[in-house]
Amino acid sequence: MSTGNRRTQERITSEIEAERAELVGAVADLRRGLGEATDIAAKLRPRLPALAVAALGTGFVVAGGIGALVRLLARRGGADKPRPRFGRFRIVDRR
Repeated sequence: MSTGNRRTQERITSEIEAERAELVGAVADLRRGLGEATDIAAKLRPRLPALAVAALGTGFVVAGGIGALVRLLARRGGADKPRPRFGRFRIVDRR
């Protein structure tokens, strides 16, 4: 009875240890890659001034800043000055 694939217990144990060492290295690489991918602060730091300006602009628009600015500019005009219009519609309706 001859078998073509005869491996000894020592060889099997050494192969398992080699696979285990390879898996440890792969897990370490995955952890390092995950740490780099989730480091949001490092990614945003160079773009911080532009992001701050964009956040301020978005907050201004969301808070109704454009409409408030138009109302402020329209209010500065006297009673004898014409009111701002868009076609046949007045932009600001004074009551």
